[in-house]
Parts: sequence; structure tokens; C-alpha cells
Amino acid sequence: MNILAINGSPRKKWNTAMLLGSALEGAAAAGATTRLVHLYDYDYKGCISCFECKRIGGKNYGRCAVKDGLKPLLEEAAAADALIIGTPVYFGAETGETRSFMERMLFPYLTYTPGYASIFPRKIPTALIYDMNVPEADIIGRQYDSLIERARGFMERTFGACEVLTATDTYQFDDYSKYLCTVWDADAKARRRKEIFPQDLAKAHALGQRLATAVV
Repeated sequence: MNILAINGSPRKKWNTAMLLGSALEGAAAAGATTRLVHLYDYDYKGCISCFECKRIGGKNYGRCAVKDGLKPLLEEAAAADALIIGTPVYFGAETGETRSFMERMLFPYLTYTPGYASIFPRKIPTALIYDMNVPEADIIGRQYDSLIERARGFMERTFGACEVLTATDTYQFDDYSKYLCTVWDADAKARRRKEIFPQDLAKAHALGQRLATAVV
């Protein structure tokens, strides 16, 4: 079984990447082959609305027709036995690269038919990992729950199943004194990094194990 994790953060060694790495460790412990890729390494744009993926009888029906740096990753994602997408929340949404990737990956499989049925040829387990600077209590007030549920719904509709993991009130900087961020309590952030984030990593590890064992 092959599990692909996609890091939608520009930071390759921070919260999102760490959570994805832990998920892949869990998957590997369950016997999966794993790979972590970083979207910011790729040169691409979002969907260009050419609709070639929906042209009946067209050579690109059911797949993105754009030939750019993302094409090999889209092909790899289509061949994977399970997918994990991780992203921080920026300005109340996924990062731009994550959103563009999801447009390019998901849209070709969703048809303009009643119920927007998927033509992805298999059912595979998937997961979304969201990490954010705000506390868990703010998720609903900021409507992040709607953001996450919308993305989860598209993943589930396309691939058949999608689990969500959220990590909240995350640690942004190694040294808060270097940045103008007086809205945050730096000591409280550091304590949470030490006490709570390891629990988030453990949850990610367990998520990876579940995905690996769900693959048939």
C-alpha cells in the first residue's frame, strides 16, 4: 500500500510538516510505503476553467489537461492507495497552494450530474490535517468549521472517505520576541507547544495507522 502526504505549508519542518510526518510514521508502522511532498516545491496555478476534464469523448476527460509542474503529482495522487493533505489556516482558509492543488485534483473527477457524482475509479481512504494559530474555542466563531467541513465533503464525495484532524493554538515562532505579536501570550504558546502539540502528533500517528489499515 502506498500513502502520499501533501504538505500545503511553505514551511517544510514546522507544524503542518511535523503532523504529516507523524501520520506517515504511523502508516509506515502499519506496513505502508509512504512519501511526503511539499506543494511549494512545485510550479503551478489553480484550475484555469478550460473544462477539458469534462469534455465528452475528449482525450483529457476525467483528468486535468493542464501540462505544468503539478501534472506528475496529480498522477501520483491518482495512483496512491491513500491520501493525506495538510495545511495551515491562512486568512480563514487553506493556503493558496493547497486550494489550487485541491481544485486541480478534485474537479476533474466531479461531474456536472445530479448529486455531482465522482468518476474517480476507486474508493480510497483520505484525510485532511488543519493546523491553526487560533484556539479550539474560536473555530466555530471564525467559521473554520464550515471551511473544514466543505473541504472534507469534497474529498469524501470524490474518493469515498475522509477523516479530519485539527491542531489548534499552534506555536508560530521559535522566538516571539522577534515579532510584533502582542495579541499572543508567548509563554502560554510555549507551554502548549510542550504539553499539547505532542498529543496532536500522537493523534496524527494514529490517523496514519488507521489509513494504512483501511487500505484493502
